[in-house]
Amino acid sequence: MVSLIALLLACVPLAVNAQSSLSQLIGTWSSGSMKVQTGSGFANPANTSFIYPATSGISYSFAVANANGEAWYEIARFRFTSNGSDPKCITAVMNWVHGTYALQSNGSIVLTPNGDGYQQIQDPCAAQSNFVQNYNDTELLVAGWYTYNDPQLGLALQLFQFDGSPLAPQYQVSSTPNMLPTQQLRNVTAPTTVLSRRGNGAAQAHGILGDWTLTSTAVTIVFAVVASVL
Repeated sequence: MVSLIALLLACVPLAVNAQSSLSQLIGTWSSGSMKVQTGSGFANPANTSFIYPATSGISYSFAVANANGEAWYEIARFRFTSNGSDPKCITAVMNWVHGTYALQSNGSIVLTPNGDGYQQIQDPCAAQSNFVQNYNDTELLVAGWYTYNDPQLGLALQLFQFDGSPLAPQYQVSSTPNMLPTQQLRNVTAPTTVLSRRGNGAAQAHGILGDWTLTSTAVTIVFAVVASVL
């Protein structure tokens, strides 16, 4: 009984998203086997290439605000999307993006890209089976995120996407963020996009990121979506 109580207490959230707990985000976090991590071991923006990890997963890093008041983040994602109608047609997506983040009054976090992100999409069944495209989406992590102690893997972070669906739990790799330089690393113009879930679940060649379809919109629509959630 005592061990069960200890286990339950260990999983109690340590911090819920109040302004005073923003420091709980700082560091590098990684899901699953923690093979996917932000930093120089994942992406090389200079030539828009990737270093493929052993397994899929996601990794988020958050840094403290600099002297200019800018708080930087970086995301590394390696995902597979299956095709129910054809098991051989598995889509793989490598995704890297960084920029600045801001905590909103209700605890949600807005991630604003720096404009030099990119992703590689591989789909053996598509007309274009392997290509690289820019990825510069403003993303929203809704209120409710928290950190907790996992009995086996230590400090963990639970984030939620714009529609409230949870991301995979991530575990702290380092309390100091492992990130590429917080500056423009590629000369590109950043498009503005929002995220929408695919209605039919079918794999698509362009604009796929895991379970998401990237839909280009005007800037005003982006702010309207964010405002409606906030």
